[in-house]
Amino acid sequence: MARAVTSALIGPRTMEQLHAQLACGDRVLSGELLDRIDEIVAPGRTIRSADAHAVNPALEPASRRR
Repeated sequence: MARAVTSALIGPRTMEQLHAQLACGDRVLSGELLDRIDEIVAPGRTIRSADAHAVNPALEPASRRR
């Protein structure tokens, strides 16, 4: 199965905001923090019901991000 491509969409309104957001691009989250995020919102869980029709194959049980 091919992995899905996902990305964050940023929405800066000023160049200052853009530079601040781009500086975070190299940040790596620790395993502990990712585990905590998964406790709050499990991988593959749809939070917004309007998004329920969109299925991301990367979030299927066999190929979750970690």
